[in-house]
Amino acid sequence: MNSNVLHVQMSESKTYESLIQKITSNTVKYTDQELSDKRIVFVIHLDEIGYDLNILGWLKTLPEKSFRGSVGSLIVTSPTPYHTKSFAQDVILLANKLGMTFIGHSVLEIVKDYENFKTWQKTIDLSLETIAMNQGKDLLERLRAFETGKLNNLIALHASSRKTSNTLTLWHMVRKYVTGLDIREIHIENGTVVDCIGCQFQTCIHYGKNHSCFYGGIMVEEVLPAIETSDALVWVCPNYNDAISANMMAVINRLTVLYRQMSFHDKACYAVIVSGNSGSDTVAKQLIGALNINKGFQLPPNFVIMATANDPLKVLEIEGIEKKAQRMAENINIFCQNVK
Repeated sequence: MNSNVLHVQMSESKTYESLIQKITSNTVKYTDQELSDKRIVFVIHLDEIGYDLNILGWLKTLPEKSFRGSVGSLIVTSPTPYHTKSFAQDVILLANKLGMTFIGHSVLEIVKDYENFKTWQKTIDLSLETIAMNQGKDLLERLRAFETGKLNNLIALHASSRKTSNTLTLWHMVRKYVTGLDIREIHIENGTVVDCIGCQFQTCIHYGKNHSCFYGGIMVEEVLPAIETSDALVWVCPNYNDAISANMMAVINRLTVLYRQMSFHDKACYAVIVSGNSGSDTVAKQLIGALNINKGFQLPPNFVIMATANDPLKVLEIEGIEKKAQRMAENINIFCQNVK
């Protein structure tokens, strides 16, 4: 794979252009060249209502597997304090479906007046613009350095009924085609995981150093140790009101205590999502935001399988679902075993 970074930018920003030029000074401008097996940074400039229609229009023209073997990250600027994460999630999902891997912490956001860097400025004696520039350069260095090695084990997390869940049934369809990995499932039962209340930073650090958490329970005894030693995770997430279920969201929130002690950059994140009517993509984008953008898990190509099934076990009756599950398993096998 070419370690040079390809710079894809379809829109301009008078406000941030000089900063973007400093960050991306060592990148190669996109000129309709082949997009597979590249390192790619998307530079996205949102308008006042939160869109970059040029980048969406360009992505729409690309054929299937255009980004096969490529690894990506994003720089997203906004003239308001809003929309950077939501639009980044859209672009990541679209590009991921075209075959792109995304590094952990894949997005640099630059909002109006650099407000999102004020927390960093509390501990770093630099201007907000300089902090943004340094983080941008770090993003590109991590993109250049990214490598995938053979992954050995996978943890599947679910909070579903084995007898009736379409989502868990779909995961089991995928699982039977996964090879070469030690697979373990963990059931997050109702009432076993208390959601995070946001302990003070020092409290969280204290418990993290002791491989524990204020609330203890299954998270400390089973879930956190399993995630700590895992190479890949599958989040089995039915669509609950166009959102991740409360049990699974509590697990994500409680990851903070482990996140403060280690990097998740080498861990791959997959998802299985079934909706009763529509909206699987909204759950997929929530997972992208929580786990790739915020917590820093890497996102392998085609990280998610989605389906729609209304009644218990109806997923089994979807035309072509077995082949779709098999393709998902093949994606896992290829990425985790680092097979070209």
